[in-house]
Amino acid sequence: MVLAVGSSTAMKIERTVMLRAAPGDVFDLVDDLGRYPQWMDLVHDVHEVHEADGDLRSWDVELRAQVGPLARSKRLRMTRTVHEPTERVVFVRSEVDGKRHSPWVLESAMTEQASGEVELTMTLTYGGNLWTGAVLERVLDDHVERGARSLTELLAGGGGSRGR
Repeated sequence: MVLAVGSSTAMKIERTVMLRAAPGDVFDLVDDLGRYPQWMDLVHDVHEVHEADGDLRSWDVELRAQVGPLARSKRLRMTRTVHEPTERVVFVRSEVDGKRHSPWVLESAMTEQASGEVELTMTLTYGGNLWTGAVLERVLDDHVERGARSLTELLAGGGGSRGR
């Protein structure tokens, strides 16, 4: 799905998955970008940065994806701007170099179902031109789909807060 945001074009990928796990275990895996490499192969490397951001936490994230024979890598500084335990977390690109950068937003929203499952909806919005739109959308969507499967498997194996 491609959306118009202001005068630029933004790409928005949304994926919902039902997880058989405690809400706290799901939240532990989506609340800390340092845990993403365990289940999201798009996130190649992550280091938390310790800067004077008040109560906000930030991470230096390297995204890596392969498109045919070419591999592309992108470094982002992401800051957690919303933190609602077991319900919602939002990360926003927030570089500190004074330059203008393409926006990246990752939102995870969780709802506990009457069945005891947790419905997790992850939304990735990107507003730049790293690759042409259709190529990037396909690559990101493939990674998000594989990440949802890996997250399901990790939680089934007890990889939530107990897996630390």
